[in-house]
Formats: sequence, C-alpha cells, structure tokens
Amino acid sequence: MPWRVAAMALAGYGVFSLSLMAAQRSLVYQNGRGAPDLERSAIPDLQEVRLVTEDGLELVAWYRGAEAGKPVLVVTHGNAGHIGHRTAKLAAFTQEGYGLFLVEYRGYGGNPGKPDEDGLYADARAALDWLAAEGVTGRDLVLYGESLGTGVAVAMAAEREVGAVVLEASYSSLADVAGSLYWFVPFAGHAIFDRFDAVSRIAAIDAPLLLMHGQRDTTIPLRLAESLNDAAVEPKRMWVAPGAGHNDLYDHGAAEVVLTFLQDHLETSSNP
Repeated sequence: MPWRVAAMALAGYGVFSLSLMAAQRSLVYQNGRGAPDLERSAIPDLQEVRLVTEDGLELVAWYRGAEAGKPVLVVTHGNAGHIGHRTAKLAAFTQEGYGLFLVEYRGYGGNPGKPDEDGLYADARAALDWLAAEGVTGRDLVLYGESLGTGVAVAMAAEREVGAVVLEASYSSLADVAGSLYWFVPFAGHAIFDRFDAVSRIAAIDAPLLLMHGQRDTTIPLRLAESLNDAAVEPKRMWVAPGAGHNDLYDHGAAEVVLTFLQDHLETSSNP
C-alpha cells in the first residue's frame, strides 16, 4: 500500500539522518593515521618540534625560521591529510624568506588524541605559545588558515595580536557548510557538534585580512566566504579565482596573491 511505502521511506530517511549525525566527526576530521615524512618534504631545513597543549597532549609539528625582516606563517590546515601534504604549495613562501610553522592537530599525522573544535584551538594556541617562547610574536606572525583551518585561524587572530591573516577557502561557520552540503537533511546545520563560528569572531581581528576562494568551489560555496568577508573590518581583500574549485587555488596564482598581500601590508621588522 502507498502509505506503507511512504512510512518505510520516512523511516529509512530518519535512520540515515541519525547515522549521519552520529558519524559527523568522522566526516569532518578525515585525518587518517599516517605520519608525515620530514625527509620527503618539499621545503628544505624544516625541523620537527614538539608542543605540549593546555590539556597535556604532546604534538609533533614542523618549523622553519624566517629570514631577518620576514614574518612566520603559522598554517592551520584543512580537514583531510596531514602537514606533509601542504609543503609543495607553501614552498614559494620559504623561497622568499618567510618562516613557516605547520601546525599538526591532535589525531592527525601520528599525533595522539581525538580532534574536535576546542582541541584544534588548543593545538593552535600551543603552537603560538611555542613561537612566543622563541621570541616570535605580534607583527612577526601571519596566521594562514586552509579550509577547516580557517576557522581555527580566525579564532586565534581574534584572541592575539598578529601581523596579518590569510584565509584559503574559508566559511562563515561549519554549521553553514553542513547545511549546504547536506541540504537534504533539514537539521544538519543545527545538529553539528563543532560549529567553528568564524563569522561571529572575524570583526575582532585587528590585522590586514586576505580571503581567497575558488568561484567553482562545490565544497564550501563562495557565498559563505562572502558572508565572512562582509562581517570583517578593514583592511581586507577578497580574491576570487574564476576557474578554481576547492583545492586548486595555487594552480590559479594564489601564491603570488599572498606574496603581494604580505609585501603590501607588512613593514620590514626584525625577526630572531
């Protein structure tokens, strides 16, 4: 009977929706378990450093110091893979003398722990505290967030003084991303555990801001980055690559855009 078919379909939809909600952290944090190999990095002279987070986890990260007068880019990466997958695209910055600190999250790249929103914030704070102990603070820091990591970068920049902020494939909140990706689950945006509400924090950033996005991004729609840009204060710039999607901004000139932005907004200062 038709009503039985409808009831079965509704029940199946309910089970699917509840399963999706229960599995959401495994969908958000696609971390794998492999550890990055420093010897295979595309950037020479990176060194392994160890951080201790506020909740007692010991994490491995990678660091290369800056040349005199250049800041250190602190990179909080996206939800998939590990820091070893980012060195090829970031090599352009070290070639220009910029320092690089690749934050590796708990549960990623062989690190202990399980990732969640508060945990990723704690991991980024541990990286900034480590750099502060090395004398790298304030204008000598550039926070660089990638995809999921843009929410981490925004939160840190709202808390601390930095020289500049770069956001690659950013979003207003992870709840908005969930609502866009899972539009067929009406409560998806409301039921998400880790919200990364960047749009509520971004106006607190007192530093030059660059947002980069692909016009053809189907993972994080451009409109979510535009909402974030609208909420930010000056000085800010939004660069949209017409032919780019979510993961290929560097194939469309992103490195040159970032370098020009940093040269325009950061005065020469001394780094240890």
